[in-house]
Amino acid sequence: MAQALADTLRGYLQYLVVERGLAANTVESYRRDLLRYVSVLAGHGRTGLGDVTAADVAGFLASLREGDEEHAALAVSSAARAVIAVRGLHAFAVAQGLAKLDPARDVPPPTPPRRLPKAITLTEIERLLAAAGPAPNSPNTLNGPDASPGPDPNTRAPGSAATHGAAAGVEPRQLRDRALLEFLYGTGARISEATGLDIDELQLDSEDPMVRLVGKGGKHRVVPVGSYAVRAIEAYLVRARPALAASSLRGTPAVFLNARGGRLTRQGAWGVLHAAAGRAGLDPGTDVSPHTLRHSFATHMLDGGADIRVVQELLGHASVTTTQVYTLITVDRLREVYASSHPRALG
Repeated sequence: MAQALADTLRGYLQYLVVERGLAANTVESYRRDLLRYVSVLAGHGRTGLGDVTAADVAGFLASLREGDEEHAALAVSSAARAVIAVRGLHAFAVAQGLAKLDPARDVPPPTPPRRLPKAITLTEIERLLAAAGPAPNSPNTLNGPDASPGPDPNTRAPGSAATHGAAAGVEPRQLRDRALLEFLYGTGARISEATGLDIDELQLDSEDPMVRLVGKGGKHRVVPVGSYAVRAIEAYLVRARPALAASSLRGTPAVFLNARGGRLTRQGAWGVLHAAAGRAGLDPGTDVSPHTLRHSFATHMLDGGADIRVVQELLGHASVTTTQVYTLITVDRLREVYASSHPRALG
């Protein structure tokens, strides 16, 4: 790779982190895409971005979709992300005076087909949650009706030490898994936001329980926490988290812990969801992904009459147009109900 190209790429990635505040995962994806791009440019004898033409950029886009001996063909969405990264790099070079023209400006990224977010029904949500672990008021947990008398868990500070540990017959991880899925559905949080959550970002002992989430680009938002999620999280914090934390000599502020006492990873959280979906016995055609509970949260909120701007704020979307895709789901549902209910809907 030519030194000029390498220096420009390094400067652009640093700009994305420092000035734009993009998430680490996004910057890493851009880095991989741009390394491939500058490698292709170097192979064509381009030593600087000032030498690049619109044909070079269009050719790179075509190679992404077609693939080559070293790379498989990319999906439309992945190719679009790569082209957006390339356009950003060239715009940065022009703004910094490293190139006079922007050859990528008129090369649009491919338009991915519109795919609606996949939500599941409330009944399926309840089956999924039940499969994850016992409810906080279950007889199998210490705060159930068969438990020995003791302090009301709702009056204890989150994270305070448990006096008895997890209830007999209930693994700490079951309480954690139930709390995690209740939290995801009850707040609409991304899985990365849940796994990145720290104890001091929870405010469950107030009249209006809230949580402070750190979203994409380090942006913060405050979201209410529903009563079902509050009870599940408190049961986990008091009766299960101390047992998980004891597996590690190093303390961590993380809310959700793995079996070794460290912070639960995104992959670990996805494993929790996947396992619960398997035990729930959902219909074979039901696709459960890391975003399923978030999509269901938004769809059910709108179905219940929530204002789209409120849902936008709760989800942490920068633009309401991102949230509007959920309205298409509810409109489809309205059409379905109308067609099956109105006596003169179908001829």
